[in-house]
Amino acid sequence: MECKKDKNLEFCTCSYPGCNKKGLCCECVKYHLSMKQLPGCCFPADAEATYDRSFKAFAKAWKL
Repeated sequence: MECKKDKNLEFCTCSYPGCNKKGLCCECVKYHLSMKQLPGCCFPADAEATYDRSFKAFAKAWKL
């Protein structure tokens, strides 16, 4: 399977400076799940900007 990094970058919402996983969705998801987190693309923009990727922050952001 070919990586579509260039295409993924068109919709990647990660605003973390220097992120080396931007556009590499499979690596990003694997990394965040290993840290018991979700990637920034799972959050609304205001919550994503806090860099708190916890499940608790996800639930709060989406009022779950």
